[in-house]
Amino acid sequence: EVQLVESGGGLVQPGGSLTLSCSASGFTFSNYVMSWVRQAPGKGLEWVAAINSRSGTTSYVDFVKGRFTISRNSAKDTVYLQMNSLKSEDTAVYYCNAFSAATVRDYWGQGTQVTVSS
Repeated sequence: EVQLVESGGGLVQPGGSLTLSCSASGFTFSNYVMSWVRQAPGKGLEWVAAINSRSGTTSYVDFVKGRFTISRNSAKDTVYLQMNSLKSEDTAVYYCNAFSAATVRDYWGQGTQVTVSS
C-alpha cells in the first residue's frame, strides 16, 4: 500500500525552527518528485518546496527561500523540510506529496499541523 506519513509538526514561537519528515513506502521513491504543500486556515493549497528524489535538485516558492530547506535521505525513502525563522503566516497543515510525470499520478500524506504563535 502506498503511504506517505508526515511527522514533526507542533507549536513553535515566531522566529523558531521546526523540521518535518515524510516517510514514503509502497512506490519507487526515485521515480517521484517530492513536494511539501500547505494549507493555512481559510486558504487554499499552497505549494512550498519540491525535490527531485533522484538528482536532489530543489525548488522553492519565493516567500520561503532562505528560510526553508527541503532535503531527502534516499536510503530511508524520507523527505525533510527544515523550517527556520518561522512566522505566524507559516501556520498551516503541511502535506507531503509524491508526483510522477511518467505515470501522471500523485500521492498525498495525511498532513501535520504546524502552529507558529507566541
